[in-house]
Amino acid sequence: MTTLFISDLHLDQSRPIVTAAFERFMEIMAPNCDALYILGDFFEVWIGDDDDCPFNARIVKLLQQFTNSGGLLYFMVGNRDFLIGDDFASRSGATLLEDPTVIDLNGTPTLLMHGDSLCTDDTDYMSFRLQARSPLWQEQLLSQPLAARREIARQLREQSQSMNSLKADDIMDVNHSEVARVMSEANVSRLIHGHTHRPEVHRLEGEKERMVLGDWHDNLWWIQASANGDLTLNKRSINDDLSNLNATR
Repeated sequence: MTTLFISDLHLDQSRPIVTAAFERFMEIMAPNCDALYILGDFFEVWIGDDDDCPFNARIVKLLQQFTNSGGLLYFMVGNRDFLIGDDFASRSGATLLEDPTVIDLNGTPTLLMHGDSLCTDDTDYMSFRLQARSPLWQEQLLSQPLAARREIARQLREQSQSMNSLKADDIMDVNHSEVARVMSEANVSRLIHGHTHRPEVHRLEGEKERMVLGDWHDNLWWIQASANGDLTLNKRSINDDLSNLNATR
């Protein structure tokens, strides 16, 4: 069984190159992929399942084609698309995952996270995250008209970019003590996450590992788990010809 993991594509109609790369990725990889896990920030912004934006419908249809063909799709929301809900899941055929979630990956218990909750040194963001994940706050936001939500999302993105430019680089990375805590609590030796845009395979004490997915800005990043137990972090320039990509069952 071949399983793929991606995150942080930040799909948006203003980034047509990334969208085209994802469409090509799905065209080539999906037919030979049994399961696809999307670990958050798949969209640059998601203002609610009732959004009538044609771009979103285009992407949902692409996911639906994958699940209609028999592929298993699992989706974990990130800090950009945390308003994704049951209607999106129904239309795309996705199974929504809690953050965090432990899966059995070819016999190895593996912890999946978006990764933002690991960045505990960024106290300003952690305060916003607590608010944004509140059911009451989300309910109040979703009660606003679409136009108002689009404006709120624009303001939040501008505020985030402004605040991040003032923060020390290491503050926006994971806190290693928090990584150790969540892995110990979940009783796993492997963690896969995104969010930080710092793709790497980290070998940790006690034969543990933390695999970090990259964002789809200059490159495509994905983790491929093969039936024989091999697990690889893959990179391809977003401008490359993708025709020789493959996912073997």
